[in-house]
Amino acid sequence: MNKGRLLKGLLAALLAAASINAQKAKNEDAERLDRAAVVFQEIMDSPDKGIPQELLNKSHCVVIVPGLKKGAFIFGAKYGRGFFSCRSKKGVGWTGPAAVRIEGGSFGLQIGGSEIDVIMLVMNERGAQRLMSSKFTLGGDASVAAGPVGRTATAQTDAYMTAEILSWSRSRGLFAGVSLQGATLRQDLDVNRRVYGKPLENREIIEGDLPPPEASRRLIEALNKHSSRKS
Repeated sequence: MNKGRLLKGLLAALLAAASINAQKAKNEDAERLDRAAVVFQEIMDSPDKGIPQELLNKSHCVVIVPGLKKGAFIFGAKYGRGFFSCRSKKGVGWTGPAAVRIEGGSFGLQIGGSEIDVIMLVMNERGAQRLMSSKFTLGGDASVAAGPVGRTATAQTDAYMTAEILSWSRSRGLFAGVSLQGATLRQDLDVNRRVYGKPLENREIIEGDLPPPEASRRLIEALNKHSSRKS
């Protein structure tokens, strides 16, 4: 009898711990979505130091990975988690966000700071299709180049004309184009499940044009505010 009670008590404790951990992870996902919105908003609110408007208007998808830890780069651990959204197939607005993890590669450690934010613009449909795969490597599977800085900066460069993905990083207020050669992006299925409440691959989220979850409202509003339809 005592053994049965002990097992039931242990099971209840394990279930309670699992529930607490699941809620904690869900809260962290929501905070990361909110942080991604803040990062994008702050960068685009910088008149002469942001992403050129022309490039943003022409982009197919936007990837935002907030708060990558610099120490993780040194030891080769997982770099961070973020989200991407693509233009809706309906022709208006942006899709709900899909989750990604970013690992490896060169993140321009020379810019300093203990933590950086990364933004990528996917400039064509081929790049968008790679982004929706389970895993791909920047500079290998998809061409990547450091993006130009400044709202009126000329976008007609060889890099812009040929690269599928343009990338930037921000550290301690310094915003600059950065090459992410060798970095790997993979879909984060655990985050997708928590954010949407069911198992979903990135392609299902983007091509299925699912309604954005409430936690992503601020991010989608920022994307809609700062970008027009592709020309």
